[in-house]
Parts: sequence; C-alpha cells; structure tokens
Amino acid sequence: MRAPFRAAVITGASSGLGAALARAYAGPGVALGLIGRNAERLGEVAQACRDAGATVDSAIIDVAARDTLAAWLEQFDRAHPVDLVIANAGTSSGSAPGSTGEDVEETTRLIMVNLLGAVFTAGPLVPAMCRRGRGRIVFISSIAGYRGLPFSPGYSASKAGLRVYGDALRPLIEPYGVGVTVVSPGFFASRMSDRVDGPRPLMIGTEAAARKVKRAIDRGRRRLSFPWVLAFGARLGDLIPAAIGDRILNRLHFRIRSP
Repeated sequence: MRAPFRAAVITGASSGLGAALARAYAGPGVALGLIGRNAERLGEVAQACRDAGATVDSAIIDVAARDTLAAWLEQFDRAHPVDLVIANAGTSSGSAPGSTGEDVEETTRLIMVNLLGAVFTAGPLVPAMCRRGRGRIVFISSIAGYRGLPFSPGYSASKAGLRVYGDALRPLIEPYGVGVTVVSPGFFASRMSDRVDGPRPLMIGTEAAARKVKRAIDRGRRRLSFPWVLAFGARLGDLIPAAIGDRILNRLHFRIRSP
C-alpha cells in the first residue's frame, strides 16, 4: 500500500526519530497509536499530533512486555484498523573501556528490545493487516546491522537480526497486500547518538532523517540505507576478508555510554 495511511502505530514515539515520524504523519483523519517509555515526552508528542488534527491514543509500554503490548495493539486495531506499523523503539549499549566483552544482561536487554520488541510489535497486527489486504510494516534497523562493531556486539547483533527478519517477512506477506520496509540508518541526532563517545561521521538532523524515512515508506520502498557512503562501507566490510575488516574496525575508537 502507498500513502496516505489512516491508522499508524509507532513505537519509540516519545523522542528522536519516532517522535519526528509521529508528527510527520499527524493530520486530520489520521489515527495514531503512539508507544513510548517517557510519559512527559510522549505526552508532548501526542499533544502536538492532536494539534495537527490527528486522533491519538498513547501508552507507556516496554516493547519487550509481549502480552501487555499485544493487548494494547489489538485493542487499538479494533478501534482503528492499522495500515502502518513503524517498529522504531530501540536502545543501545557497548562494552566498557578495556573490557573483553559486554555484560550478558546488557546484551540480553538489547536483543529483547531491538529485535524481539519489534517482532512483538508487528506480530499481533500482521494477521489482521493481511486479512484486510493492505498496509506496510517498517523496521528501523541500523547500518551496524551490516557488519558487527567491536565496541557494541549486542547492538550490532540485534540490528542485524532485525534487518534479516524484515527481509524474510517481506516476501511472506507481500502476496497478501502488506509491504515491509527495512530502514538501516547511520548517525542522526537523537538521545541515543548523544551517548556515543567518538566520531559520528555524516550525522544528520532528526527531522532530515524522518523525511528520508517517510519518503521511503510512502513510496513503498523495500529498503532504505543512509547515508549511502557509510552503508556502502558497511556492506563492503562484510564482503572483504574478515581479517582486513577486523583490523579496520579495531582502529575505530568508539564508546557508548550507559543510559
């Protein structure tokens, strides 16, 4: 299905890309289901969308809470048949300086939120969308999902899993009229990017990133990666001999501070 969409669910909507996309899709005749973790920020985003003419339902839900999330999504879908799902909620962390690996609990949390949280978001809505024969599901992955980064193995793994999951789901449900867009962005201004100690090459603003993503969604694109230079480099890094790629990555000095 191509734009316009009439009922959209967006996770991670309290800030960053999710908030920008919520505002971008808000308008008369549009119902938005906004999910986030910060009540104050989510309330501000919801009000801005209402001011733009949208009908808004919002909820403070951890996307890793499968049953709670599913119940809310199914209730929203009964009231507003969903034709757009943007699984955007995500978190990040990295290994401590001088460490030999990530904390297992941190890695588990990354995979629960970034990968399983997206599956828990799309899963309850896919059957109804397929029955109605329309809609689009959007997964926000990362360029880090193309080639694992040594300073954040768990984050890279979660985003790689999400990218592959979206690419696999697409041909499964497209025959039913439901499309899938997998977005793999590089750095853009966000609370998550603010926690990166190190260079953030070719970083763009949040609104600019949202415009790119919205344009890809509305045009029915299957994939979007940006900026193309970083995307090309990450893909190339996965194709060249691992020893060369490892040497290159070990020269990058990044650290992700804990939230």
